Amino acid sequence: MIRNFRIVKVDYKYCDYLRQFDNKVPYNAGSKELRPFIGILFVVNGCEYFAPLSSPKAKHLDMKNNVDLVKIDSGRLGVINFNNMIPVKPSNYELFDLNSKPATTPELKRQNLLKSQLLWLNKNISTVKGKAIKLYEKYKDNKLPERISQRCCNFILLEKKCNKYK
Repeated sequence: MIRNFRIVKVDYKYCDYLRQFDNKVPYNAGSKELRPFIGILFVVNGCEYFAPLSSPKAKHLDMKNNVDLVKIDSGRLGVINFNNMIPVKPSNYELFDLNSKPATTPELKRQNLLKSQLLWLNKNISTVKGKAIKLYEKYKDNKLPERISQRCCNFILLEKKCNKYK
């Protein structure tokens, strides 16, 4: 059974904890607390994983899909950075409410972007999830090109640390 992607916000304290063991875990505290760490949630190897979404940037249009990066709608809606995916437990994240009434125009724009991203991702769920699994398996089996492996979080170590987090 394939479960649809869900948009979640990860607790920055949990990311700070993981970063003690792997400096590739994205930084999202400080000023970024105002811009929550948002991404998709899915299961790989029996473990829940969070992969951060990136807002659209001009450079995304010229980038190529890769084993660790998926362009959302050819980059027009941003990208998913699978190299930065991290294992999570339900206590480390909260679902992002895409139906809440935004207070400001920028919040409305972000909410509309997230809805568009989620719609595209769920239409392409098999392909997108397959990329995440392929990256994970190649990383675990040490079969990634070095340049890609070096930019990936240490998924195996982070799974162990995730299980120890209180």
